[in-house]
Amino acid sequence: NKDNWRVTADRMRFDDIDLLRLSARERRKLVGHNVSMIFQEPQSCLDPSERVGRQLMQNIPAWTYKGRWWQRFGWRKRRAIELLHRVGIKDHKDAMRSFPYELTEGECQKVMIAIALANQPRLLIADEPTNSMEPTTQAQIFRLLTRLNQNSNTTILLISHDLQMLSQWADKINVLYCGQTVETAPSKELVTMPHHPYTQALIRAIPDFGSAMPHKSRLNTLPGAIPLLEQLPIGCRLGPRCPYAQRECIVTPRLTGAKNHLYACHFPLNMEKE
Repeated sequence: NKDNWRVTADRMRFDDIDLLRLSARERRKLVGHNVSMIFQEPQSCLDPSERVGRQLMQNIPAWTYKGRWWQRFGWRKRRAIELLHRVGIKDHKDAMRSFPYELTEGECQKVMIAIALANQPRLLIADEPTNSMEPTTQAQIFRLLTRLNQNSNTTILLISHDLQMLSQWADKINVLYCGQTVETAPSKELVTMPHHPYTQALIRAIPDFGSAMPHKSRLNTLPGAIPLLEQLPIGCRLGPRCPYAQRECIVTPRLTGAKNHLYACHFPLNMEKE
């Protein structure tokens, strides 16, 4: 971190280590060894003037090498080829000598995942990894992430606005509104029995193409718009838009509930079913 930057958080822990108590240098070392991230729009994240193979080899840290000193020559190239095979790119020669604009968006995202895996992370943060991709390419990327999660023991934090997709691929879902957690639960339980009005609104907004819809029928949406961060409402941040809001909602609700299903709402939904 730069001297004029300041990290603020209520809690920030990794592997039972309080990151807020570490110096910037210690925190950077721990995160660099254990955490990686892949972004949306992979073609814009790769250097368009550099060949893919060179970019991949440059991102392989020296500390990941395990072997005899005389075997060190050429190990980065061997490691890069191994990573490309691991993410499903079989023709490594063609991929390594290509520029990013010569690859498809799905192939670029696989290269980004290979770069993220170069430091052997224990946590992989995926920010909208399939944004604007075709459905077949999306399925390929998610199958790859699932395989990495199962075979490499890598925890994957998937960030997305597509609740339907998350319910298919994630074990647990954490719903945020205006920067605050409003509900967290196992995927199937959250989709079938939401307790927070915002979660319910997200589920109702998903079009049901399996059944007939009346002509010019409206999608279910919450009234109003998301407030600006400089003008957040008092108490519950969903209050002005919530159809169930009452006087008690001027007090900020705390996360409560069972161990596996938490919600921040004074008037939770679907409680009679439990």
